[in-house]
Amino acid sequence: MKILFSLFSAILVLTCDGTKSPKISIKTGHKGNIAKLGDTLKLNVVTSLEKDYQVLYFLNDKPIRKDYKFSISDQLGDYKIKALIKKGNETFQNTIKFTLLASKSPRLYTYQIINTYPHDIEAYTQGLEFDDEILYESTGLNGKSSLRKIDYLKGNVLNSINLNESFFGEGLTLFDNKIIQLTWKSKKGFIYNKNDMKIEKSFPYKESKEGWGLCNDNKNLYKSDGTNFIWVLDPENYNEVDKIQVMTNKTSLKNLNELEWVEGKIYANTYQFNKDVVVIINPLNGEVEGVIDFSGLKEKVKQHKKLNVLNGIAYHKKRKTLFVTGKNWNKLFEVKITPKI
Repeated sequence: MKILFSLFSAILVLTCDGTKSPKISIKTGHKGNIAKLGDTLKLNVVTSLEKDYQVLYFLNDKPIRKDYKFSISDQLGDYKIKALIKKGNETFQNTIKFTLLASKSPRLYTYQIINTYPHDIEAYTQGLEFDDEILYESTGLNGKSSLRKIDYLKGNVLNSINLNESFFGEGLTLFDNKIIQLTWKSKKGFIYNKNDMKIEKSFPYKESKEGWGLCNDNKNLYKSDGTNFIWVLDPENYNEVDKIQVMTNKTSLKNLNELEWVEGKIYANTYQFNKDVVVIINPLNGEVEGVIDFSGLKEKVKQHKKLNVLNGIAYHKKRKTLFVTGKNWNKLFEVKITPKI
């Protein structure tokens, strides 16, 4: 067996004419192969090949110049950079990982409480969204998951659908007279008729492994799964057609939870973050443009054993305010967001 393995390994490093494959090292001109928006690649290869060869460069299989400059239209995150070397009738290649970060730190924001409303303290809030003056809420936990239609002024539940105890409810959004609700690890989402809240069908997840948050821009659905990815879904068949990598100027941002579409940006809770914050994401390239610090808000609700993190963002389009709450919070807050001084 060892002899066969050695023979196989030897074959791998030989080209068709019996010579060894050349060494190819790709240099990007950036330490750790990490750059930021606005930076320019300075690509070259170090190879054991002799002269008279041609090098072609690719960024995620798209041909680029060796001095490619990243612009605001480029999505952030991890890329594959490939160098393809042609020498005579032979072709050799190598691929490396390259990371593109945001060019600047997120802007910091704080909040001002405008109004406070009652909220069901037993609701393990996962999703929150307005339809005019009616608030829809998705709650989680196995055996306690539900879809709710709420009079937010009084905190009364107008209608409620309980999920089977095998499902852990997650985020929701409203699209084209439908309510779309995610579940956590069951790799399945549900579609309800908005008028009577009766379930019509379900849909499977594809490449994404879990369901966390959900929102829409009236064209596409955006789904988080606990990673730094936000998946773009086709609202006709719920297939994953694209994905966004969420990045700051320093690193990727994981644990993206409940999502809300707010005037062209995606607002996202971050689950079990060091602080109660909401991040503001550019959906075109994944850049974290802002961070809203909700410190102190949790202390304004009833303190009890089940009390959990901030989760639940609903944008009121007419009032242009945010409504936020948390898991097992007894209050719903209407807030105005202002820059931190």
